Amino acid sequence: MTGKLYLVSVGPGTAELIPPMVKDALAASEVIVSYDLYLTWIQPWIAGKDIRTLPLTQERERARLALEQARAGKTVALISSGDIGIYAMATLAYEDMLETDTFDVQLIPGITSANACASLLGAPLSHDFATLSLSDLLCPWEWIEKRARHIAEADLAAVFYNVQSRQRQEGVYRVLDIMLEHKRPETLCGIVHNAYREGQTVEVVTLAELRTRRFNMLTSIVIGNRFTKRKRNWIYSPRGYGNWDDTPDTVKADALPSGAVWVFSGTSDGNALAREIAEAGHQVVVSSATDYGAELVTQNCPGLTTVAGRLGVERRRELLRETGARAIVDATHPFATEMSQQLIALAEELSLPYQRYERPSSLDSHQAHHAATMDDAAKLAMRLGQRVFLATGSKDLVSFIKADGAAERQWFVRLAPDPQHLQRAIDAGISRAHLVAMQGPFSQTANETLWRDWGIDCVVTKDSGDAGGYLAKAAAAAVMNIPLIVVDRPRVDYPAVAADFAGVLATLAGLPA
Repeated sequence: MTGKLYLVSVGPGTAELIPPMVKDALAASEVIVSYDLYLTWIQPWIAGKDIRTLPLTQERERARLALEQARAGKTVALISSGDIGIYAMATLAYEDMLETDTFDVQLIPGITSANACASLLGAPLSHDFATLSLSDLLCPWEWIEKRARHIAEADLAAVFYNVQSRQRQEGVYRVLDIMLEHKRPETLCGIVHNAYREGQTVEVVTLAELRTRRFNMLTSIVIGNRFTKRKRNWIYSPRGYGNWDDTPDTVKADALPSGAVWVFSGTSDGNALAREIAEAGHQVVVSSATDYGAELVTQNCPGLTTVAGRLGVERRRELLRETGARAIVDATHPFATEMSQQLIALAEELSLPYQRYERPSSLDSHQAHHAATMDDAAKLAMRLGQRVFLATGSKDLVSFIKADGAAERQWFVRLAPDPQHLQRAIDAGISRAHLVAMQGPFSQTANETLWRDWGIDCVVTKDSGDAGGYLAKAAAAAVMNIPLIVVDRPRVDYPAVAADFAGVLATLAGLPA
C-alpha cells in the first residue's frame, strides 16, 4: 500500500498564476490538507475531495496530517500559498517524514511573494538578491538583524517578508535603520500590499521614505541596490556587471579634494576638531550621517568640504580610495560603535592611518545609577520612576518603550531636530506632547526648567562627556533630587586613541608629506 504526497504551491492569490501541474496534482489527489484561505483559488478543482483544514497557527499539525494520510496509502495534496518550498509548508513535511516511509513525494513549484511583488514593481531583482523574513516566531531576532546587516553591507537587493504585525511593530524599523547604515537614503524601493489579490497597492519610494511608513502582514518590501533605477512607474536593477560603473551618486569623487584627511563627525566637538585640522594646514573632508549634521558642519566649519548621508560601506570605500584619502579621523559619537568598527576595518583594508578622537568621560561625584546596556537602563528606569526623561537619542527608544511594564510609565524624550530622529520616536510610540526637538548641549537651568514643567522623576542619559552635556544633566538631577541613570560607554578596541585635539594633530603632523 503506497500513497503519494503532493506538496502543492498555489501562488500569490489568483487562479491565473497557478501552474497547470497544480490542477493535475489536485485531480489525482483524494485528500486535500490546507488552511481555509488557500482553498479560495482552487475551489473548482477540489469539488468532491476529502478536505481537511486546520487554522493558520497549526502548520506542523497540517503537515503531520498529510503525512499520516500518505502513509495510509492515500494520494494527498498539502497546500500552501506562494511557493511551498519557500518560507512555507514543505520543510515541515520533510522534517517529520521518516526514512522508512515508502510513499512518493512531488513538490510542485509556484510563484512566491518575492516574484509576485517584483513583477508589479518592474525588475528590481535582476541581479543578486536576498529574501529575509522579519518574523521572530521561528528565528531569534538577533539572527534576523545579523542577516539584515550582511544584506546591507553587500548592497544586495532584497525582499522582506512578514514585515509588521500587531505584536511586531518595531522590528522592521530596526532593520531599515541597518539598511540606512550601509545603503543610500535615495535607494529605490517598493511597497507592495496584497499582491495579485483584492486591495492590491504598489508604490515606489526611497529607502529614507520607507522608514516613515506603516505596514502589515500582507505587505512585502522590496529594497533596491545602489544601481537600481527608475523608468516611468517601474524600477529595475542592471542585469550584468558591465553596466555597474554608471551609478547615480549625489557624492562625486572628482568634486572632493584629493589627499585629504577624512573626519567622520557626528558631534559638535568633532566639527571643532575638523576645523583645527584644517587650520593646521591639512585638506579636510567632513563626513556626516545626516543632512542636518552637514548643516552644522557648514555653520561651524565654513569652507570645509562636507559629505552628507549614509553612504554605505561600499561607496565609502570607493570615495576614500578614489580621492587618495590621507588618513581617517574617527570623531563619531562615543556610542556609534558600529560606525567606528567599520572605519577601523576600512582603514586596515586601505592601509590608511586611523586615529580615534574619544571625548573624555565627565562622570563626577554626582550620584548615579550605572547600566551596561539600554535594556538594563530600561529596567532601572521602571524601578526608579514613573515619568521618565530619556536623553539617550532616538535609536534605542524601543528598549524602553517596549520593555515589560513600560506601558505603566510615561516617557518623555528630547532629541536633535532631525526629521528622521523625530519620525523614529513617533514610530516607537512616543506621544508628540512628550517630545522636544532641540540642539544641545543644554545648561543646568534649561534642564531643571524642562524637567519641572514635565514633572520628571527619573532621568536616563548616556556617558556622553561634557561636550554632550552630561555635567549639566547630572547637576540638575542632583539639585532636583531625581534619580540619574547613566548608560556606560561600550568598549571598542580602537587601534589609536587621543583624548584631546592636540593628540590628533600630533599624529597627523607625523604623517609622510
